[in-house]
Amino acid sequence: MGGRLKQDDRVVVVAGRDKGRQGRILKVFRENARVIVEGINVVRRHQRPTQKNPEGGINEKEMPIHVSNVMLWDDEAAAPTRVRFETDDEGKKSRVTVKNGKVLD
Repeated sequence: MGGRLKQDDRVVVVAGRDKGRQGRILKVFRENARVIVEGINVVRRHQRPTQKNPEGGINEKEMPIHVSNVMLWDDEAAAPTRVRFETDDEGKKSRVTVKNGKVLD
């Protein structure tokens, strides 16, 4: 993955059952190239009653989605975009959108 997507980036899902939906990245798992996106890939898990949670019940939570299934959302272009890396004169590496060349950080 190499740092193309970071926490708090706004992304759009390009494949899967949530295709077309947008959300904010909550967590990045670099070791297996997955991200958790707010409101995307929500599953229901049945919770057995315990001493901590005597009610039990059905909980909804976001599950990780592979980074190949999301793209960074570019607000100016109002479209998904890829990310490339550029280095400036001082040798500082920064993320740049491919659509319009905007520096992200």
